[in-house]
Amino acid sequence: MGTAKATEEAQFEPADILRALYGDGITALKGAFSRGWTQRMREDIEILFAEARAVPGGALPRGPQRWYVEVHPERIRGFVDIATHPWFVAVCEAVLGPDYRIVEIGFDIPFPGAADQPWHRDFAVPEATTRGRRLNSLAFNLTAVDTVVEMGPFEVAPGTQWDQFEGCAKGMFPPRALWSRYIARAQQKMPQMGDMSVRSALTIHRGTANRSDQPRPVLVVGVDAPDATNSLHHDLQVTRSYLDSLPPQVRDHLTCRVVERLETVVQHHVIEGLLEPAY
Repeated sequence: MGTAKATEEAQFEPADILRALYGDGITALKGAFSRGWTQRMREDIEILFAEARAVPGGALPRGPQRWYVEVHPERIRGFVDIATHPWFVAVCEAVLGPDYRIVEIGFDIPFPGAADQPWHRDFAVPEATTRGRRLNSLAFNLTAVDTVVEMGPFEVAPGTQWDQFEGCAKGMFPPRALWSRYIARAQQKMPQMGDMSVRSALTIHRGTANRSDQPRPVLVVGVDAPDATNSLHHDLQVTRSYLDSLPPQVRDHLTCRVVERLETVVQHHVIEGLLEPAY
């Protein structure tokens, strides 16, 4: 499906990658893929969302008019392109080490009417970060549309992957007394078709209200270091024929269940706090 030629030839410095993710907690590569490639990704997402909505537990609410769906790699035509992209590989190796594990692929869709989410991180801070001061997981995002302000952009508070706070739900939702810190640091991200970003899922962030008449689908690829345990929240499945067809660069980095036939992914990573209004 093809990457942008310029990114195929680029060299990505580990020091620059580490500086971005250990500093701001988020970085991106503009034009990682072509617009045609991205349009095909959107077509796959739309088909998979319709299928998921028809199955109990197939799509998880992440707030009003906002859904998350976990999917099978072989149902996303560009999955191998993502997993072999030089920048994707360089980021994973620099931050997570050569034995990184791809543990999740899914998508988030805020539809018109989606509301501001409360500030949060995607899971509690692991000991590798609290004591070891090390990031052991990453989330890659690929937008399926050209983001505009009215669509409710992703909003992030740079540098907050290191924040620690007590007395909050599952270690994910900072007390409202701290929200002024995140509002003061907030940056709205406006990715365009073909862009690929990566962040620490610990960096405090939120989705904002979609006041447009268009959905804003985003593909998510979750990657762990060998000591991380996020795979326990997911059910990455592949068929034997698909696994055998993958290049070693992809196959050797998958944490997955091999099945004869793909089964509906029953969503496990419910985030009840995102169902509450952010006011």
